[in-house]
Order: sequence, then structure tokens, then C-alpha cells
Amino acid sequence: MASFLHRLGRWCADHPWRTIVAWVLIMATAGTAAATLMKPLSNEFSIPGSRFEQVLADLEAALPEAAGASGSVVFTSEDGFSGDERAAVDDLLAQWQQVDGVEAVVNPFETQEQLEGSAQQLTDAREQLEQGRADLAGGWAEIRAGQQEIDNGWAQYEGGLAALEENRDALPPETVAEAEAQLAEAREQLEAGQAELDEGAAQLEAGAAELNAGEEELSLGERLAHLSDGMRFVSEDGTVALAQLQFEMSGASLDPAIGHELQDLGTQLEGTGVEVFYSQAIVQDISSVVGATEAIGIAVAAIVLLVMLGGFLAAGLPLLMALVGVGVGVGGAMALTQFVDMNSATPALALMLGLAVGIDYSLFLINRHRTQLQQGMALKDSIALATGTSGNAVVFAGLTVFIALAALVVTGIPFLGVMGLVAAGTVLVAVVLAITLTPALLSLMGDRVLGRRREVGQHASVDRSDRGWAAWVQRRPWAAVAGVLVIVGLLAFPALDIRLGLPDGSSEPEDSTAYIAYDLTREHFGAGANGPIVAVAEMEEPIAGTDRALMEVQVGIGEDLTNVPGAQSVVPIGISEDRSTLAFQIVPEAGPADQGTVDLVGNLDNSATQIGQEHGAELGFTGQTVANIDISQQLGDVLPIYLVVVVGLSLILLLLVFRSLLVPVLATAGFLLSIAAAFGVVVAVYQWGVGSAFFGVHEPGPILSFLPIILIGVLFGLAMDYQVFLVTAMREAHVHGEDARRAVVSGFNHSARVVTAAAIIMISVFGGFVFAHLAMVRPIGLGLAIGVLVDAFLVRMTLTPAVLSLLGEKAWFLPRWLDRILPEMDVEGAKLERSLGVDTYPDGDVDVIPGDDGTPVVTEADKETAHTPG
Repeated sequence: MASFLHRLGRWCADHPWRTIVAWVLIMATAGTAAATLMKPLSNEFSIPGSRFEQVLADLEAALPEAAGASGSVVFTSEDGFSGDERAAVDDLLAQWQQVDGVEAVVNPFETQEQLEGSAQQLTDAREQLEQGRADLAGGWAEIRAGQQEIDNGWAQYEGGLAALEENRDALPPETVAEAEAQLAEAREQLEAGQAELDEGAAQLEAGAAELNAGEEELSLGERLAHLSDGMRFVSEDGTVALAQLQFEMSGASLDPAIGHELQDLGTQLEGTGVEVFYSQAIVQDISSVVGATEAIGIAVAAIVLLVMLGGFLAAGLPLLMALVGVGVGVGGAMALTQFVDMNSATPALALMLGLAVGIDYSLFLINRHRTQLQQGMALKDSIALATGTSGNAVVFAGLTVFIALAALVVTGIPFLGVMGLVAAGTVLVAVVLAITLTPALLSLMGDRVLGRRREVGQHASVDRSDRGWAAWVQRRPWAAVAGVLVIVGLLAFPALDIRLGLPDGSSEPEDSTAYIAYDLTREHFGAGANGPIVAVAEMEEPIAGTDRALMEVQVGIGEDLTNVPGAQSVVPIGISEDRSTLAFQIVPEAGPADQGTVDLVGNLDNSATQIGQEHGAELGFTGQTVANIDISQQLGDVLPIYLVVVVGLSLILLLLVFRSLLVPVLATAGFLLSIAAAFGVVVAVYQWGVGSAFFGVHEPGPILSFLPIILIGVLFGLAMDYQVFLVTAMREAHVHGEDARRAVVSGFNHSARVVTAAAIIMISVFGGFVFAHLAMVRPIGLGLAIGVLVDAFLVRMTLTPAVLSLLGEKAWFLPRWLDRILPEMDVEGAKLERSLGVDTYPDGDVDVIPGDDGTPVVTEADKETAHTPG
């Protein structure tokens, strides 16, 4: 590889304009492709085949209108909505209903009136029912009194009849006839009265039956109304109204064109006294992946480059490489949105990494070239050798980052795999730029790359003094180790409390319309109204019979769902045409990202089987809140697997590079310390709220669920960069005859300056994203900045020298049998140097000299070097 890169660097130096034109064409192609093929990004996260996706697919098949994306809009009026203000809102809602892509608009005023009207109707019906029962009781009392009168009449009739029979013979016939007539008339009256009473009793019985039926209907209605107790669409003080919009497209991501049209129509409320605020789903504007604050990090990087390289031209070259790299990488990524769904964080991560590694990789090569020029090497020879040596290390470092990021595909989570591949592609572009365009431009710059330092000499001797940071650490190794462990331990401690989630409206900037809508909704309608859950019940058999039978099933399932801990209210929102699928909206007590809602989803899962068995149905849950929770849990599950893959890869690569057993273990342990510290600081800031005022964290919450995996992948690659550039210099010093302890100091002093500059540049670039306009990117920027800070300055430049000093010669032990079977990884191009008959190690000695016939002669020191990466 080193020989190939040497030839490549020579060719680019010999043909600089061809190389430049090629990259200009590549940039133009990437830019044109991005401009013509780019599709809007989204903030949607999904995992095909997951539980919530399957439930959503079933719902979409049975009830398409209930499966679409949704959003909410909050209207406010300081003194309560006047007639004119309400009319203006009603008119706007009607216009929104006509927008293409809008399925339905819920008018908050009409819905609130319906809720209140239904409640009043139920109250009136209950009063009427009670009045009916009172009337029925009065009717029965009258029946009983009438029956008593009839019974008394029959008693009198029987007595009169008995008296007549007893005195019949003594009475005149006329009297007997008159008495018989009177008795017959009395009998007829009694029989008629009894018939009337019986008819009245039958009527009362029918009335009682009607009242009982009404009681059942009313009770069912009251149970249904009880499910939505506390649900409101207009606040109790009448100053806030909540409209809900349902869209035709499925999923959580809304076509930005629809959101823009809704907002454009909403401007007609200006000057009416009504303010309007849109939820995150409607206003998410992610057409741009970079803002003004990111430029601060680039400015700091420019200052570091200027100080180190001593000239504007030399300092500008790494920045130019980085800009070209991200232009090609991010441009290509945006073009891919035509064919691949891409999350908004994907190009932002690619931009972040592209800037950082683009500057650093070019800097490493430029620094080597400048050193060789100062030693008196010819321009193009120096460019070719720098490309074959430092360029080789850059290729190794870049491929390490590439592999770590591309390995995100093994998680089986598509959006994470796309994110990893796009970022890996951008890193690959940075590597190719460093070994092609950098040599071409260095050729054109000539010795101007030296800036103010144009002194040329044979060798600049390496600093073997007992001064400097490494020497200080070496004199106090145990204190250095203890200090690093204590600092990292304190930084990492909050990571024990890490809770994963995905962003919601609460994570938006405090002055944004999305956050204001979220906050107003939480304040006036409950936190759970910001993230309802959709429950889908698939019946074993379609619900037959009357609407009442349907309502009984709805109410029964709804009541059981309401009784699940954490549920505030449940509302039936739809039924399929064949009456086999029911949909419900569950409003949690807590907000979408709160632990209480996570617990609610778990409780629903645990209760689903029992509730389904009781009602002959199979229950499932979906919606963006459930999706976020499920995705976070799945990401948490694959995190240990990915970490094991990365740690295993680290041990293998470092074993090949350093040909040592202990150095890879030390490097990998240091990487884990860096990861722990990065996790801890992110949790402290974004979950605990430490330093919230400075970092702009107005509402602490769970950590971005894919952040740990991203940090592991990126920091692994960057940690290997620093390990290679620092420890190979120590190894090189050792094989050139220095004892193990002195080699630690001299090797450190040889590489520390460029590694320090590279680390500061990366920290600056990543730190610039801590205040990015994309809230999702901010914790990634902070985590990477802290990770690089800890890894470069605490782990690689403090812990590693201390431990290597304690280990001494043992640090480089490798069993002979393993040494024989391991392939050689000539990372720094030592074999290339020997083949060219040059010596660039700054010890003042010539270790590779040309023989009489011009063939390089390898010294004993270099024979040892042949088995090292140095």
C-alpha cells in the first residue's frame, strides 16, 4: 500500500492541474446531483417489521383515515376568543380542510361544544329518567289506591249481595228487583274499574320497561363519556384552543410542502388578536443541515492551523480539503435522498465528521511534508514520500473509521445503517482527497507551505529532553494514572442514569413555534395530549347486531384500557366497515418522552393479552409515541452487540499494527474510558440539566437513542487515529535503539504537537455543533467533542505514556509464534523509506544508506524496524 501511495502522490504532484480538474468535476457532479435529485429530509424514525410498524400497517388496511400522520395547532387569545376571533379561526380551519393531503381538521370550538353538549344531554337525560321513575312511582301509588277502592267496593258488593239473599223472601218483589239492579250496576262499575286499573298497571309496567332500557342506554352513554373525562379542546379559561389535523400520508413525517401551505394560510390571522403555534410535525424545517454557529468551530480550527503552520496559505489548505470533502460527501448524500429515506441527522453527522477528519488527515500529510522539506528533501520527492508514509497512516486511520461506521449496518436498523454508510462515505472522500488533491496543491505551493519557517537543514533532532508533558507524566506515572481514572470516573458517573429516547416538541428551541405549541398544550390540556397512543383491536369475529352492541364492545375495551396505570383518557376514534377493527386514542398522563409514558406502554403491552381475551380481540399499539419508545428499546438492545464488535475489531487491528499484546489492551481500555466520559457528560447536560443555561437546554430529557452507537463508532475510529500517530512514534524510537522508557518521551515529543493540533481542531469542529440549529445534532456534537478531548489529552497523552512507562519492555512483548503468523502492517511506511534509501527519523543518524551499486543497505536497526509499523 505504501508503495502504491508513493506512486500516487508522485503522479498527483507531477500532474497537479489534472488532479484539480478531476476534483472540480467530481464536485460539480455531486452538486448538480444534489440540486436535481434531493428530496426533503425527515425527522421520522422507523424500523420495518417492528411491532408498531405491523400494527400501523394493519390499521392502514382497515382504517386508512386513522393511520395517517397527524399534527396539532394551538390558537391563543389573550382575553378569550371573541365572536370575530372565533369566526377567523373557523374560516382558517375550513381553508385547511381544502389543502391537498389533509384528511380531516378537528374544529376545537365545535368539538368542545359537542363535548359540553353531550355532557349536558346526559345530565338532562338522567334528570328525565329520574323524573320518569318518580312519575312511575306515583302511578303505582295511584294504582294501589285505586285497587284498594275496588277491593272495598267488592267487599260492599259481596255484603249487599249476601244481605239480599238473606232477606229475599221477606222483601217485596219490587224491592228485590231494584236491589238486584243496583248490585248488577255496582258489579259492572267494579269490573270496569278493575279493567281500568289493570290497563294502568300494564302501562306502568311498559313504562318501567322503557325506563330500564333508557337506564341501560344512559348508563352506556355515561360510561362512554367517562372514558374521556378531562379531555378538552378549549381551555377552561377560554384563552387557548387546540385543533388537530389528520393527514392522508402515513407515518410521522409530513410533506414539508403541506406544512408550508398550512403556515402560509395561517398568516391571515395576523392582526386579528389570535396567535397561532404549530406542532413539531407541521413546522419541522430541515432543508438545511448547517447553521451559523458551526462556523465558530471552523474559525477556531483556522486559528489553530495558522499558529501551527505559520502562514495563511498553509493554514488554508487543510480547510480547503475539508470543505471540498464535505461538499462532495454531503452533496452525494443529499442526491441519494431520491432513492433512500434519510433522516435529518444523517447529512449533519456526515458534515461534522467530514470537516473534522478532512482537516486532520490533510494536516498529518502536510506536517510530514513540511518536516521533510526542512530536512532538505526535494519538493516532489517529499510529497511522494509523505503520501506513502503519513498518507498510508491516514488511509489506515480513515479505513478504521469507515469500517466502524459502516458496521452500523449490522444493527439491522435501516435509518442507522444509512446514517453510518453516509458518514463512512464522507470519511472515505476525505481520505482520497488527502492522498490526491493535497499532493497536487502542495506541488503548486512549493516551499510556501513552510510559511514563515523556511529554514532548510539535514535533520532536526528529536527532543529527548526530560522536559515536557510526557517526561512529567513519566516521573509520576501512578499519580497520572490515578488522576485520569478519577477525572474520567467523575465525568462518566452520570452515564449510569442514562435513559434513551427520541426527540419531541420539548427538545425544540425555546422560542420556536413547535416548543410553544408543545408547552401550551401541556399547560392547558395535559402533557399526554402532545403524544397520544393509538390502540388497535382486531376482533376475532365482526361485531354483529345493533349499534348498541358495537358501543358495548367499544366501552368495554375502552374501560379496560383506561384502567391501565398511566392512561388519562381513552376515546374510540374509528371502526372498520366490516366492524372487525376498532381504533382508540389513549392520552397518557405524562409527556411523550417522560418515563411515565414509557411505563404506560409497558403496562399496555402486559395487559393486552388479558384485555383481548375478555373481549375476543387482539390488541396492538402504535403511533409516534410508541414508535419512539420501541425504537429506543431496540437501539438499546443492539448497543452491547455493537460495542462487542467494535472492541473486538479494536483489539485485532491494534495487535496487527503494534505487534504487542498489552498495547492493544491498553488502547482499547482507554477507548472505553473515553466513551464512558462522553456518555456521562451528555447525560449530565441533556438529561440532568447541568449547565443548561450555557448549552441552551431549556428542558432536560432522555438522550437521543442512537447517540451511544454513533459515539462508539466515531470515537473508535478517532481514538485509533491518535493511538497510531502517537504510539507508533514511540515504537519507532524504541526500535532505533532507545530504551522503552526514553522512547515513550521522545516518541511523544515527536508527535505530540501535530496530534494536539489535530485534537483541538476536532474538538472545535464538533463543539461548533453543540449550538446547531438542529436540536438532534447538539448532543452528538457535545459527545464527540468531550470524547475527543478525553481520548486525546487524558487517555492517549497522559494515561498511555504513564502505563507504557510502568510496563517498560513488557509493553512490546509478543510471543514468537504469534509474531510469525501475524501479517505486517507497515502503517508509517518504514519499508518504503528503506526501499528508497532515505532516513527521516530525526535522530541525527543515517539508518538507511545507498550501497556502491545504489541499492539501499539495511542496517541492524532497520531489520528490527521491518517487523514494526514504525
